[in-house]
Amino acid sequence: MIATISILVITFLLAGSLYAFIFGKVHKKSYFSYEIFYTLLVVYFTVLTSFACLYFVLSFQGVLLLDDGKLQQLSPFETLAHSFYFSGVTLMTVGYGDITPVGWGRLLALIESLIGYILPPAFFLKVWQGKDGSRMIR
Repeated sequence: MIATISILVITFLLAGSLYAFIFGKVHKKSYFSYEIFYTLLVVYFTVLTSFACLYFVLSFQGVLLLDDGKLQQLSPFETLAHSFYFSGVTLMTVGYGDITPVGWGRLLALIESLIGYILPPAFFLKVWQGKDGSRMIR
């Protein structure tokens, strides 16, 4: 019973926070841009999918993802699922350590995590530049 109530309260607070973020006005003007937000989602999805496909294709060439430090024989569908999971975790959080790349996969993971760190500040800068056209950074 307490868990159900907690989940409902958390869901309500999350929905309210998202609503305030998207539709809230600060000093009679909102700096939220749907165009930039959707662009950010598309860019994240594209990067995540591209790296997942790279990990998947390279898994057949010997660049492997170890699951819990063990080399396991997985079906192609399971390998694809692992590739998407690893790509998402690497892009968003730099990884949990449950799946580990081997060989050239390590370099790919570093590049992907760097992109994951650079994207949010880049989009924030874009929003900041858009709110006051006179302060353009070149």
